[in-house]
Amino acid sequence: MAIVLDGSRLSVEKIIQIARHNEKVELHPEALERIKACRTMLEKKIKAREIMYGINTGIGEFSEVILDDAQVQQFQKYLIYNHAAGIGDPASIEHVRGAMAGRINVHAKGRSGCRPEITMTLIDMLNKGVTPVVCQKGSVGACGDLAPMSQIALLLMGEGEAYFQGEKLPGKEALEHAGIPIPGLKARDGLATINGSNLITSMSAMQLYDINRWLKQAEIACAMTLEALNANMKPYDVRLHQARGFPGAVRTASALMRCIEGSDLLSGKFKIKVQDAYSMRSSPQVIGAAHDAVAHAKKQVEIELNGVGDNPIFFTEYELTLTGANFQGTPVSLPMDMAGAAVTMVSVISERRLNRMTNPALSVGLPAFLTKGAGMMSGMMLSQYTADSLIVEQRILSAPASIMSIPAAADQEDFVSMGMNTAIKNEQIIDNAYGVLGIEFMAAAQALDFREFTPGKGVSAAKNVIRKYVEFLDEDRPLYPDHTRMKELVKSCEILEEVEKEIGSLG
Repeated sequence: MAIVLDGSRLSVEKIIQIARHNEKVELHPEALERIKACRTMLEKKIKAREIMYGINTGIGEFSEVILDDAQVQQFQKYLIYNHAAGIGDPASIEHVRGAMAGRINVHAKGRSGCRPEITMTLIDMLNKGVTPVVCQKGSVGACGDLAPMSQIALLLMGEGEAYFQGEKLPGKEALEHAGIPIPGLKARDGLATINGSNLITSMSAMQLYDINRWLKQAEIACAMTLEALNANMKPYDVRLHQARGFPGAVRTASALMRCIEGSDLLSGKFKIKVQDAYSMRSSPQVIGAAHDAVAHAKKQVEIELNGVGDNPIFFTEYELTLTGANFQGTPVSLPMDMAGAAVTMVSVISERRLNRMTNPALSVGLPAFLTKGAGMMSGMMLSQYTADSLIVEQRILSAPASIMSIPAAADQEDFVSMGMNTAIKNEQIIDNAYGVLGIEFMAAAQALDFREFTPGKGVSAAKNVIRKYVEFLDEDRPLYPDHTRMKELVKSCEILEEVEKEIGSLG
């Protein structure tokens, strides 16, 4: 069933369906009427020669240059040519599709002033699988993602490049194969296509979806490690966290206890410490804080997905044009910097639990480095090295890009969000996080094989999945295939899916 874009109800989950799973989209009839009404108002203002930024003026430092009627007709083409100035490798198809969906939803508000043909062409491109080739790098996140969005706009003139049915083709050829007419660009059309932080927001939406699923797996891995280390389970009593009041901690404590439900560890027959190390008993507070950071970032991203990120903005009810800075990416980049740091933080505590399983001084009777042949064999000693290398890279990448502004356009654009840098570095932070968590999962499964008790239902389900892909480390072997398989397993979310089949949703 097609997802209807009306300017108001676009969510992270719908972006996933459109961008990643190729769900069809439709424009709400009322949204189409709003777009038409706004265009009618704009054309009246153009005819009356009202001065409007980016329509009959230049842009940036040239905003004081007034264009004549002939120049107005040509300006949008040169605007797109000038701003299609990115560099390097292309953004993923799903990220570009998400950006297009977000831009359509901006148009649906009826405040952008473009012709309806522009919006409908973007819809046709999504539905028929024509995805512009867009350089990922080049945006400073204000005035929106001008460079990458301009490569999308090139298609509207029958130029640029696009992916279609698995091939990279000239834009005109891709549109012809898909049966999509080329609308061309008239006054305002180009700027209305590019003047928002849509690629940043698309990438961020998909990252938040993936981070949430990764955090749920971090809870499963934590539960496995807690069992492997004969943890004192009192710190995970949900009542403890309800007393403090942070919703993320309550959520994580509940998830941990559900994973461990049915475990012999809860029988009271095992000797346990009065208090375990922070990396164990602080896990609900730490993973929970990450949940809270992600929840805040998701709120901000969904506001952006349903807001008017554009400049200028047209208010038909007042016959008014307002110029401002609603393209500014900071409301997304700042919380997404925090979300990336949160992933790094949870990766760090995962590695600390890994250390406790491999260190014979801390592992509560587990063999050194989780091997039966310590000395001749090194077991998972080097697995920790790998996790550490990934985490150092995450820490470097966790410096906030939102404070890294460099002025542009002769200081007319003297503060920019650098939100694309946030989005790009978060991709790598998340990719490393799959590897770190995969190693904890692998070590926890190894450790549990040395314990002589029945683990919880959720923990057992997770261990069974791991053993489908990685055998018990009976004697040393090259570990890079196991590490890589575990990273891909975490990324696939198969562990999460099987655990939730067994014990229900973790949140």
